[in-house]
Parts: sequence; structure tokens; C-alpha cells
Amino acid sequence: MLADMTLSEMAGQVVGLIALGFCIAGFASTRDERLMGLLIGANVAFATQYALFQSWTAAALTVLVIVRIGLARRFLGSVPVMMGMLAVSAVVVVLTWQRWIDVFPTTAMLLGTIGMFMLRGIPMRLFLAGAGLAWMANNIAIGSIGATLAEGLVVVTNLVTIVRLSRMKRRYPDLDLS
Repeated sequence: MLADMTLSEMAGQVVGLIALGFCIAGFASTRDERLMGLLIGANVAFATQYALFQSWTAAALTVLVIVRIGLARRFLGSVPVMMGMLAVSAVVVVLTWQRWIDVFPTTAMLLGTIGMFMLRGIPMRLFLAGAGLAWMANNIAIGSIGATLAEGLVVVTNLVTIVRLSRMKRRYPDLDLS
């Protein structure tokens, strides 16, 4: 498989592994703000990787994910801003759609946008886990070993963090975990 890869695809594999480090550190955090900051770094790496694989819908939507993280932090709970983000995402999908696998980054963008704008704590992480599964399916389809591993570990780490948050909430019901 590696012998059949172009130099660009091999570089994409390396960048996918770099994204892995950012993702695990972010989803292992019980603090939403730290998670959001580390996700920005991960998504810069993912956007670069998708461009190297010439997966243009995924690359463009990942750039929008970076914008979304900033907007969601500033406009938490804003339905109009969320709808604007979804509208821009829809335009990007129409302009960059190449093949059937582009449904995966499109689904990931939808779940991630709703999760980040409307939810916090465990519910947000459940939506982000769903987005992670959609990104994982995309990475499998384009052949990205590093990013598939990254998203798989992100989903597992995210689920472990959900369990940790649930236990913390039971033990300390008045603790603010956002």
C-alpha cells in the first residue's frame, strides 16, 4: 500500500499522525476551553492532510471547522450564527463535491456544528464522537492511515472522557465542568 502512494499522500500520512497528538490531548481534557484550543491545532493539520490527499470537500470543511470553533466559543447557543455556519458549509460542499465519500465530512460538519454551538459537556462530546466516526469513515475511504488512527483514538478517548465527566458529576453534583 505504501509503495503505491504518491509523495503527497505519504506527507499526508505524516500530517495525520501530527493531528493525532493534538486530538488526544484535547479530548482527554475535561475542560471544554482546552478542548477547543487543541482542536484548532488538530484541524490545521487535518486540513493540510486532506489537501495532500486531494480530498477537497474534506479540506475545505476542515478549514471551516477552525472558523466554527472560534465562532462557537464566542457565540455559544446562537442559532443564527450556527445556521450561518451551516449555510456556508452547504455552499462549500456544493462547490467542492467530488464523489460519494464526501458525505462523510459533510455529516461530520453537521454534527460538530450542532454540538459546538448548542451543547456543552457530555452532550457536546457525544455529538463530537459522532462527528469523529464520520471523519474516521472518510479517512478510511481516502486511505489515510494516520488520520484513521487519529479519529479512532479520538472517539475512544472522547468516550472515556464522557465516563470521567459522568463520574465527576455524580461525585460533585455542584461542580461546573464547562
